[in-house]
Amino acid sequence: MPITKDVRTAIRLARRLLRSRRNRRELDRRLPGAPQLPPRSIEVAVYFADGPVNMYQIRQWYAPLAELAREHPVAIISRSPGTMTTLLDESPVPAVYARQVVDLEQFVEDQAPKIVLYVNQNARNFQMMRYGRMWHVFVNHGESDKMYMTTNQFKAYDYALIAGDAARDRLRSALWDYDVDRSTIAIGRPQADHFAGAVPYPHDDRTVVLYAPTWEGDRAAAAYGSIVSHGVELAERLLASGRHRLVYRPHPRSGVVDPDYRAAHERIVAAIASANAADPSAHHVYDDGPQLGWQLADADVAVTDISAMIYDRLAVGKPLIVTRPAAPDADVDERGYLGDANWLLAEDAADVVARVDAAANDAEELAKLRHWVERYFGDTTPGVATRRLHAAVDRLVARWHEVAEERGEV
Repeated sequence: MPITKDVRTAIRLARRLLRSRRNRRELDRRLPGAPQLPPRSIEVAVYFADGPVNMYQIRQWYAPLAELAREHPVAIISRSPGTMTTLLDESPVPAVYARQVVDLEQFVEDQAPKIVLYVNQNARNFQMMRYGRMWHVFVNHGESDKMYMTTNQFKAYDYALIAGDAARDRLRSALWDYDVDRSTIAIGRPQADHFAGAVPYPHDDRTVVLYAPTWEGDRAAAAYGSIVSHGVELAERLLASGRHRLVYRPHPRSGVVDPDYRAAHERIVAAIASANAADPSAHHVYDDGPQLGWQLADADVAVTDISAMIYDRLAVGKPLIVTRPAAPDADVDERGYLGDANWLLAEDAADVVARVDAAANDAEELAKLRHWVERYFGDTTPGVATRRLHAAVDRLVARWHEVAEERGEV
């Protein structure tokens, strides 16, 4: 008898409850021994209300936050027990557990941060944004042309740290009565200054292809995922070529909504394992690790869906192919880079080997990439984006002192 959607939902909720209980027990054991923050020791708080499935959103900020903390002390606020246990293991800056609103109140009273950064639009952000004597700053977890990047929720924040001119023009076009010049500060992509790491394969004569699809989405307009429409065919062709090395890095939420999407993902993972068993020298990679950087920097060609991965790859300036969403209602904004992208249609996935080989040697495509890199990120010289991030925080801290003095609240 097939399992119904309601039964699958019930099973998923039961598993989530069990994980939450395990994580709470783990925190009860570990938190009493965790280092305590001295009063008024934190200047910048990063608010993260999501569970472990969205840890990728905060992980990509680890290295920039660690560097920022040398000048402005930083802490990450977690609302989830599962996230907090992970942060205790891997965060390079202090983590604070604030499961309830009363815990947030205590943190604000003890630390009085001047800036709170937000990496996503979680509805629980508003539980932190109730506090007025600090700047609430949206930094997001990537740059893209998805509809998410022009949400009216930008207006809820005092400021937004954006990537560059494309983001500014996107917001100006989409939002009514939003003072883009006052409310946004362009910083480029600080994470790109830390794209590094040892690759898990030898450098040889194989063409390395990064396939980094997004998840299936939770609504028709955001159905950008390609694993079902393109991915299985694409992976099988590249694995069979004998001349290519596939690095498969799917979005961590792949298959959480659609079981067919999950099944297609698992088929790709199995195909990679089978190809490696048949030819151990191939070193194909299924990458679900926490670190992002080497994948984007090392691949000869990247194939991505409409997601922030496009723009992280743009910052590298190397060949890029974008899958065209097969979902008819997917919202594709072609006013920016996507109007000039090297598209791969679902019906062309069988030709991916030829398309990859062409992209790796196409001077015209590389010239277009250089144009769009400047448009989206400005100067991508290593270290420039980090300096721009620090300058933005310096500016906001200085402005905090100005306002506090004007109001007599220092």
